[in-house]
Amino acid sequence: MSRNILIVDDEEDVQAIAKLGLEMGAGWNVLTACSGREALNIAANFKLDVILLDMMMPDMDGRATLQQLKANPVTQSIPVILLTAKVQDSDRNSFTGLDVAAVFAKPFRPLKLAAQISEALSWRSS
Repeated sequence: MSRNILIVDDEEDVQAIAKLGLEMGAGWNVLTACSGREALNIAANFKLDVILLDMMMPDMDGRATLQQLKANPVTQSIPVILLTAKVQDSDRNSFTGLDVAAVFAKPFRPLKLAAQISEALSWRSS
């Protein structure tokens, strides 16, 4: 079953690597956004199965983007997985209470990303 994934990251190389891993590894449809504002627009206009959201972005960070996604009835039910380079115990505490499906560490392994997403969301392999 093909999935629709949105990758939100201000680093184009991270987007490209994740997109390649998900398209080649799982055959999923991947959309990309460079900013929180762009992500909100895409999420409101496309049927998405999950959003991979970078925490550290200029202008509108991942936390602000997540709050707006969850505040909009059109996008609030889309599962969100945070991508972050900050995975120390002290950093993890800042994610407590956020309405996210999972938190993935950067750098990630592109060819294992689809399996990680599927596991986090309890998707069965097709």
